[in-house]
Amino acid sequence: MDYDTPLFFHVMQYAAAADRDVIDMVSGGPDWEPPEALRDGLREYADADADAFQYPPSDGLRELREEIAARRGVDVDRVVITNGAGEANYLAMAAALERDAGDEILLTDPVYPYYPGKARMLGADPRLVPVADDGGLDVAAMREAASPDTAAILVNSPNNPTGAVYDADTMGAIVDLAEANDALLISDEVYDHYDFSRRFESALAVDSDHTVVTNSFSKSMAITGFRVGYAVFPPHLVEAARTRHMLVNVTGARPSQVAVLRALRETGPGYYEASRDLLRKRVDAFTDALDAAGAEYIVPDGAFYVFARFEGFPGTLENVERLVDEAGVACMPGDTFGTYDEWVRFALVTPRAEEAARRLADYEF
Repeated sequence: MDYDTPLFFHVMQYAAAADRDVIDMVSGGPDWEPPEALRDGLREYADADADAFQYPPSDGLRELREEIAARRGVDVDRVVITNGAGEANYLAMAAALERDAGDEILLTDPVYPYYPGKARMLGADPRLVPVADDGGLDVAAMREAASPDTAAILVNSPNNPTGAVYDADTMGAIVDLAEANDALLISDEVYDHYDFSRRFESALAVDSDHTVVTNSFSKSMAITGFRVGYAVFPPHLVEAARTRHMLVNVTGARPSQVAVLRALRETGPGYYEASRDLLRKRVDAFTDALDAAGAEYIVPDGAFYVFARFEGFPGTLENVERLVDEAGVACMPGDTFGTYDEWVRFALVTPRAEEAARRLADYEF
């Protein structure tokens, strides 16, 4: 089977090999500090007894699952700790396909490229559905695309790459659509702490046995290397997901889970608000520079990306490499994200975001 290979690492390696200074705006690895309580948890763990260095329960530490369940308002037995949100989405897609309710997975266009790659790896047929002009979910287009062959509808809010945020009406409508087609709604909410609009609504707000919510602490705690995610499954699908998780991974890492648990218990809302404030300033400065460069862009209501296009400068890999070589800015080509080959995506997770914006404003596209 031929698998899709995302271009993230290619672009990062190209930028690293450049003969000039390059500002990396490729991947979504936050540049700010994790919670101090997380560091404290790791320090304490280093002195734990030897039995703490052995396998944790396959579906995750009970205490961490209980903390997540309490925060999400669900039964603890529905929560499975995963190797980041990536595995959580993989398990959710597999659960959708194993129901023998179709082999098609509906995705938004533009789309985070790991979704269609995972879908094809599982033998599914990914189908891209255009979003609205503002980057938001086009429920009518999804409704037209859905059919009895639709096994799952996968949405991401706040969205990568557009920054769109789905409100309560949108989320309720997409849950209804999944139920009407006996499909599983997979709601990836990994950027839920980065909602600038205050309109974000979790799919868990709608009571449905056709919904899986996935998430992780990679973005919210700035710990992409820790690989602690989770999925909340409906009761009738959770046991099969646990089994698949065990067969693929055996279990997750205990130190990461212990540290995340302590950070959850001891980190107040001020930590997350400070991250949002930082990103709001970066978005404002970056989009001001895009205006100066004559670019078109989608104003992000959440997450930490800006999706933009420059007249006469298609978002191809070749042009992205030109930006690296000639402007000293590394971004992702738009055709990575679906059919948006006129666009490029910038990740605002660098303290040099404003400098990158100035370089783009000065560049002759």
